[in-house]
Amino acid sequence: MTDAILQRLMQLYPRAIDLGLERIERLLAEMGSPHRKLPPIVHVAGTNGKGSLVAYLRAMSEAAGYRAHVYTSPHLVRFNERIRLAGRLIEDDELAAVLTECEEVNAGKPITFFEITTVAAFVAFARVPADIAILEVGMGGRRDTTNVVDPALCAITPIGYDHTGFLGDRLEGIAAEKAGILKRGAPAVIGRQREASAGVIEAEAARLGVPLFRMGREWQVTPTNAGFRYESDLLTLDLPAPALAGAHQIDNAATAVACVERLRAARFAIGDEAIRKGLASVEWPARLQKLTRGPLVESLPPGCELWLDGGHNEDCGIALARMASDWAKEPAPLPLYLVFGMLTTKDASGFLRPLARHARAARAVPFPEGHSAYTPAEACAKAAEVGLDCVPANDISAALEDLLATQPAPMRVLICGSLYLAGAVLARNG
Repeated sequence: MTDAILQRLMQLYPRAIDLGLERIERLLAEMGSPHRKLPPIVHVAGTNGKGSLVAYLRAMSEAAGYRAHVYTSPHLVRFNERIRLAGRLIEDDELAAVLTECEEVNAGKPITFFEITTVAAFVAFARVPADIAILEVGMGGRRDTTNVVDPALCAITPIGYDHTGFLGDRLEGIAAEKAGILKRGAPAVIGRQREASAGVIEAEAARLGVPLFRMGREWQVTPTNAGFRYESDLLTLDLPAPALAGAHQIDNAATAVACVERLRAARFAIGDEAIRKGLASVEWPARLQKLTRGPLVESLPPGCELWLDGGHNEDCGIALARMASDWAKEPAPLPLYLVFGMLTTKDASGFLRPLARHARAARAVPFPEGHSAYTPAEACAKAAEVGLDCVPANDISAALEDLLATQPAPMRVLICGSLYLAGAVLARNG
């Protein structure tokens, strides 16, 4: 039933993405303004790491005993993943009920799929008691569907080049869109930024009188042998490495700690031990996730490793390359091979370039249906541009079979290039 409703909602508007707030503001008003009935909100924007930051904040809040509503996108396997009600995924019957209600009130008027499903999430959140709501921006910030709320805290993770067809191809313009979530009176935690992005954020904050809490200024993060040290004027913590893999996760985790420090000022009792428990218990699938069971894993010989990551832009490629560099320092490093697929709206060469010197070869696979993606042959051409040997494959299983038939095992295989592809892999792997 839920799938049928979701399919109908996709037909309400001819454009999948149309940034602007007029349509969602209309429907929210017709639904009784549920977005005004939420617990204190943390609103998270950025190009890379915003989903991980949301995951850390949820884990730390829940470790302190708080009930957290969480809104993220896109989903990997089931739409329900986008809406977490007070610590649990929304049930199918609850989801069907709020989607149907929104559909009936909307009465066929133009509205994008993301807009009407965001309204449904706000309706669900308004009806279930919780202590905090953590909302991830879908795209950009200023004109993003989620930017109808009055947050208690904003956070902006590192800004890079992505969605340039909608946000523009200048970093300053992209940063201006992200900084559009800042609200007068709400403090903002700012992750590591390029100089151009930082200047735009600071100018917008000054215009609105927003107090900034910036990495490298008001707070610092230093990697240590055991994890990392977080330091601000009022707080110093030596913390363990987060459960999520990759050196870039130190920054994401520290940004979450900075958010917790601001939330403490707003009387949230998230103690040091809750921070540590959150770092240890955090889960965020398809972000440098090592797959340890399932048919795809079982198809590989002993000693092989299968990893999955949904990153799809140049900064993600750089982060993955750092992990590949760490893998290469292991006592008996496994040779690295890539299996990838990418949307045509992404800079495939930019993503692959940092990885090309670490991977022995690659296999390009078709994309899940319903998306505009490079064919395997086109993806291989992009790989060739950066000097990466690549062969087309019919699907993930065929790519793994071909690698095993042509390359010596054991090996490490990284499936990457898209969250949509990652979701299809997780679904196939059970």
